[in-house]
Amino acid sequence: MKTIIINGKNFCDIEGFYNEIDKVLTKGLDWETGHNLNAFNDLLWGGFGVHEYEEPIKIIWTNSQKSKLDLNELYDGKQLFQIIIDIIKEHKHIDFKCN
Repeated sequence: MKTIIINGKNFCDIEGFYNEIDKVLTKGLDWETGHNLNAFNDLLWGGFGVHEYEEPIKIIWTNSQKSKLDLNELYDGKQLFQIIIDIIKEHKHIDFKCN
């Protein structure tokens, strides 16, 4: 099973998060991904050069406590960090851990 690391030390805001996601979930694309939660959800499915569509993977979010502080904006009454976690957990092919 492939392991993908999201490192909270590599970003401090949502745009930085999307750049980190592009770095770890895509490879060899000749186009730019959308920087929004819907595009993030799509990248998690796979098929963007790192893992195949619905291929079982493990995602480990290191320095997640820093990210929780950095991504603390509210959307629809919910913290952005928690929304991102919830999106990841909706994918049954992903084994997810925060460190």
